[in-house]
Amino acid sequence: MWQLLLLLLATASLRHASAVTGGKWDLLLSSVGISAMHMQLLNNNRVIMFDRTDFGKSNISLPNNKCRIDANDTALPTDCTAHSVEYDVKKNVVRPLMVLTDVWCSSGAAMPDGRLVQTGGYNDGDHVVRIFRPCNNVTCDWEEIKSGLTQRRWYATNHILPDGRQIIIGGRRQFNYEFYPKTGATKAYSLPFLVQTNDPIIENNLYPFVFLNVDGNLFIFANNKSILFDYAKNVVVRTYPDIPGGDPRSYPSSGSAVLLPLKNLQGNKTEAEVLVCGGAPKGGYISAENGNFLQALDTCGKIKITDPKPQWVMEKMPMARVMGDMVLLPDANVLIINGGSKGTAGWEVGRDPVFTPVLYKPNNPVGSRFETQNPSNIPRMYHSTAILLSDGRVLVGGSNPHIYYNFTGVLFPTELSLESFCPAYSDPASANLRPTIISPASHSKIGYGQQIPIRFTVPGRVNRDLVTVTMVAPAFTTHSFSMNQRLLVIGSGNATIIGRSNYQIRVTTPRTGNLAPAGYYMIFVVHQGIPGEAIWVQIQ
Repeated sequence: MWQLLLLLLATASLRHASAVTGGKWDLLLSSVGISAMHMQLLNNNRVIMFDRTDFGKSNISLPNNKCRIDANDTALPTDCTAHSVEYDVKKNVVRPLMVLTDVWCSSGAAMPDGRLVQTGGYNDGDHVVRIFRPCNNVTCDWEEIKSGLTQRRWYATNHILPDGRQIIIGGRRQFNYEFYPKTGATKAYSLPFLVQTNDPIIENNLYPFVFLNVDGNLFIFANNKSILFDYAKNVVVRTYPDIPGGDPRSYPSSGSAVLLPLKNLQGNKTEAEVLVCGGAPKGGYISAENGNFLQALDTCGKIKITDPKPQWVMEKMPMARVMGDMVLLPDANVLIINGGSKGTAGWEVGRDPVFTPVLYKPNNPVGSRFETQNPSNIPRMYHSTAILLSDGRVLVGGSNPHIYYNFTGVLFPTELSLESFCPAYSDPASANLRPTIISPASHSKIGYGQQIPIRFTVPGRVNRDLVTVTMVAPAFTTHSFSMNQRLLVIGSGNATIIGRSNYQIRVTTPRTGNLAPAGYYMIFVVHQGIPGEAIWVQIQ
């Protein structure tokens, strides 16, 4: 009998260890009414999600008998269903929102004042700018500026700039960029790099990976090439080596990319590294269109974009992945999640879902940076999304590889559900190590180059040398790329005791908008690798 008891205890212990080391999945809602093709977390801890309008009815009605009337809509000129929702993270409920024109395959970013500004889309929505102003009640909804853009923007990329504007780069058959809001000239500016990276018919340069470098220029990666670009002077400052292997990584080959956490923010020696992972091999899209689904790429390339002689360093993932998402976590690791292992992005051309997320630990030695996590059981293929929440969970939604909503008789039914992936640091077993921020108060305003005391409490024993503070920009996520995603390590070690179970660590905020463009950020205190819930701050 005692042998059986030991066996049961050992099994339970093994299961617990697996949950602790591999993370945990929770189904939050079986349906949010739409397939979450685009997501943005706002500073009131609500998430704006939207899909597209040109396929017919969604599975959630507009409130108060409202209907969207659009004579130009390609599916329903009169549509009484919602194609956007607001998700309240704390209450775990959704509220339908009303978009007036088609937002399919668009882009956006949160502005310095907290508004979500979304740009472009399809059909009569391709020149539209849409604004969502966060509110704490149920009155806020989308506002639309009909001709807010100079050029059609469909599959473009946006990034917040140090001066508070958004730059909008590329899109289908758009080899140029423009700014929003407009200041002075309303024209678009030519970007020949997008012509050079355009594969005939296939493109492979849509949704380019764009990151603000620490010198104020933009790193732009498209297809298999990358440049450092001075957008103010319309000049290529530097051309980087092609990523080894020559395979495309941009849509529809759809790898993903992140700017790795920025450290050493004081002085002029801040280094910046970009990590590009997965995608489809050269010729993969045409092959998939013809019914031959090639295996996705299983490599990541990392390049130090601030290095005088930068070179790509290649690493092998535990598994191949296309249409994956990459999420910066508050402990400065990277989660690679969603996608498939064969085919490409596009209607019906992806195969073999990858249910298993992978953790990438950039500070580990080469060869020990990847850790597989516990799997989901829901395929997240084309048009799936993942974003970081202020409690450290990763919100996962979407997946619709069909022209219409299709729930039966297909390999991967349209997915309306919402899940969260809780990394190992979320386990209740770590509660004694988890910090809670006491001050500053959430939504405090901070300046650049400012010393700030962060006060926090921890229930258990504290290792004062193993405390870090990270600052994370909320991303706009769609089509395997999180626009404006950014994490900065602003403090580390030397926490002091200021009372029973109360501690303080002094941090210095980023010195310029080149490091952290103005806007709202989540501040996390991380103790022994365990983050507490973030507060929001507005740097200005």
